[in-house]
Amino acid sequence: MLELGHVVVLAGGLSYEREVSLRSGRRVADALRARDIPVELRDADATLLDSLTDDPPDVVFPVLHGAAGEDGSIRDVLGLLDVPYVGARPDACRVAWDKPTAKSVVRHAGLRTPESVALPKEIFHDLGAASVLDQIVRSLGLPLFVKPTRGGSALGASVVHEASELSAAMVGCFAYGDAALVERYIEGTEVAVSVIERDGVPTALPAVEIVAPGGRYDYTARYDAGDTEFVTPARLTPDATARATAAAVTAHRALGLRDLSRTDLIVSADGEVHFLEVNVAPGMTETSLLPRAISVADLDMGEVCESLLQANVR
Repeated sequence: MLELGHVVVLAGGLSYEREVSLRSGRRVADALRARDIPVELRDADATLLDSLTDDPPDVVFPVLHGAAGEDGSIRDVLGLLDVPYVGARPDACRVAWDKPTAKSVVRHAGLRTPESVALPKEIFHDLGAASVLDQIVRSLGLPLFVKPTRGGSALGASVVHEASELSAAMVGCFAYGDAALVERYIEGTEVAVSVIERDGVPTALPAVEIVAPGGRYDYTARYDAGDTEFVTPARLTPDATARATAAAVTAHRALGLRDLSRTDLIVSADGEVHFLEVNVAPGMTETSLLPRAISVADLDMGEVCESLLQANVR
């Protein structure tokens, strides 16, 4: 193993998920310091480029959530600086970040994903909101799940049980993005399966079952400890567990991801696994799902993070 003398953990940024990213960054930095690895925690601000140029790190661990951290742009910048980093390459990030595109890719790889439609805000203005909303309900039925086509932490996402609720759900969605993904809502067990690469081989960690208050795993339920119940490993049949873990690895490979990812799935009552979305920069906070899975797998978070750094250092 190469000695890691200068590691930068990149967190913060200016997205809606800034505070979560800062918490993730502190957790990763603390886990690495516990292994006596020198770590500098840096924000993605106007001083970053000069800092990386004047004192190039051995490797960067990005834990930026939201647009810049997950759409490939910050990784493009690191590439321009020729700085190695943990995680997916920019092109793969762009595909995974756009939820309709990611759904199309994994569908072609053989995964099930809820029937859906992706519509920009302008279409409602041009064609008439009432007509478009009526057609969505006629075509997809109820209930529905509405979320921005890009974004994370369930910001702007909501379940629609009645047709009368759809208009408000769209307004809430458009507060966080210019396009909406409207999916047929699948009843079942919500699980998250994290994938980490060990010696270049994608390996699924134990599935985490999410039991949110009122059945809604929103921003508050994700990051305020105490309200949401997490069951690890998830209470699935052996067959459903195998399907869920295989789906996460399939999504990781099909989307061309690298080092780590987290795939969100619904397992319906008949045991079928439905892909919802994938995250290329999973949360690392005290309530996040990847650290829970690492712990249940009897792995050390610091060791996992160090191994990902080692895989990318030159």
